[in-house]
Amino acid sequence: MKEDVDAVALVIFLFFFVLVTGMGFLASRWRRAEALDNLDEWGLGGRGFGTFVAWFLIGGDLYTAYTFVAVPALLYAGSAVGFFAVPYTIIVYPIIFVFLPRLWSVSHRHGYVTPADFVQGRYDSRGLSLAVAFTGILATMPYIALQLVGIQVVLEVMGIGGTEESSLIEKDLPLFVAFAFLAAYTYSSGLRAPALIAFVKDTLIYLVIIVAVIYLPIHLGGWDDIFGAAQSKIDTANAAAVDAGQPPAAALVPGDAANWAYASLALGSALALFMYPHSITAVLSTKSRNVIRRNAALLPAYSFLLGLLALLGYVAIAAGVEVSNAQQAIPQLFENEFPGWFAGIAFAAIAIGALVPAAIMSIAAANLWTRNIYKSFLNRDATPQQEAQQSKVVSLVVKLGALIFVLVLPDEFAINFQLLGGIWILQTLPAIVFGLYTRWFHRWALLSGWAVGMAYGTIVAYQQPSPTKPDVLHFGSPTALLPFADTTKVYIALTAFVLNVAVAVIVTLLLRSANTPAGVDQTNPEDYYADSGDPGVAMTTVQAEGDVATGGPGQSSSRDGR
Repeated sequence: MKEDVDAVALVIFLFFFVLVTGMGFLASRWRRAEALDNLDEWGLGGRGFGTFVAWFLIGGDLYTAYTFVAVPALLYAGSAVGFFAVPYTIIVYPIIFVFLPRLWSVSHRHGYVTPADFVQGRYDSRGLSLAVAFTGILATMPYIALQLVGIQVVLEVMGIGGTEESSLIEKDLPLFVAFAFLAAYTYSSGLRAPALIAFVKDTLIYLVIIVAVIYLPIHLGGWDDIFGAAQSKIDTANAAAVDAGQPPAAALVPGDAANWAYASLALGSALALFMYPHSITAVLSTKSRNVIRRNAALLPAYSFLLGLLALLGYVAIAAGVEVSNAQQAIPQLFENEFPGWFAGIAFAAIAIGALVPAAIMSIAAANLWTRNIYKSFLNRDATPQQEAQQSKVVSLVVKLGALIFVLVLPDEFAINFQLLGGIWILQTLPAIVFGLYTRWFHRWALLSGWAVGMAYGTIVAYQQPSPTKPDVLHFGSPTALLPFADTTKVYIALTAFVLNVAVAVIVTLLLRSANTPAGVDQTNPEDYYADSGDPGVAMTTVQAEGDVATGGPGQSSSRDGR
């Protein structure tokens, strides 16, 4: 621990950390069910969250340490491509407005807990379901790792823990302690914990950002001076690169060579975002289709917040922030420019902004293991209690897997963790989203396409060196040159996805021409329009309490497309 730790900032930080930890444990009593020993309650919060709670939960789920740390770090380092996060979070909401209500309906009609549950029911294929579940777990671990990096850089800036020369245990002990508390209250309260903590997280984030974007530009001479300082740093970095015989890489606005990378990162990330199991888990925890549609309309408010946050990367340059690790730029900015009490609030906002999604992600990955690996292959007669216990234990294991990503992969640009996960998770889109509208694709063709997309994406990502650390030879960038192209780089996930779909189409045609059995579809057309209160739709905790009070079922809700 460094000697000049700001005691006030540390006390404020610890206060909020203890507050949310207590809320995490008490969350099991919030909207209390008779027991949390089933996945509907522990893993989906009783399937009863309304628009207000869901807005905080989904927002807390999607806008994470990625928002506060990873995106501004790219701009601080001179990479204008980092702005791709703003358009992608705008593109995504019209997309989810269309398909997520259908997934909600069929999942509630059949009691599906995970997207892989739907895939198995739709295609009658445990193999395809296993592929979707495996991919979801694999893609979630680097995303959780990004959250842990967010907590880690805050602790480093605060001066808690060892130095770079310290042993691994001494250096990362505070991170392990935070990890332990996260694991404990997730195990205890399930999805209710991050849902409740999300209220504190979002309140702190909005407070910190509004103050920062008003005060800092005034304090630093206005946005003209801020952008001027950023351009000056970029010009200096490019001149040094040219002197070293390297091409200039920094830019305030993406140049022609970066246009495809920028556009493909935005589109690929938008398509991938709601394929992540934690995104779908948050959606399936809502009580009706209308809640999803309302949130698709309201959540772009967070996109505005993300744009302001991204600009703080340039503000850090104008403020003269000097850090060896770009991830530390924004926490260091708050420490340098604000009094200790407000810096403590900012540090707490970043750390809690990592804890909430990390909890949801570990729950979602654990549900995939339980429903689509453990129950499908290891214990087909598992009781609801056994399922819940499996998910609780595996939620701890997934977090440990994320720690391995933090320790093994380069974390200079933590956003690569999220983009690496995006390469994998996008390969599940054909099985999930296409399956919501058509049964034309053959189950084996979808599995073949998934295998090709996963193999291509992983191999190409593995071959990418770090742009700033020549000794880091693997997983250094989410973009790669297009095959047979000399200069055009695109997001690897999108190229792999195109190959995936092409293989799925070709193999489907071949299998259909050979009359290969396609399996039995367990869903019906009307399942995709079912809403809360309709016959056969899984009842929420809130509805069940209402039925006890009134002695009868709730009223049927209106449905789209009927």
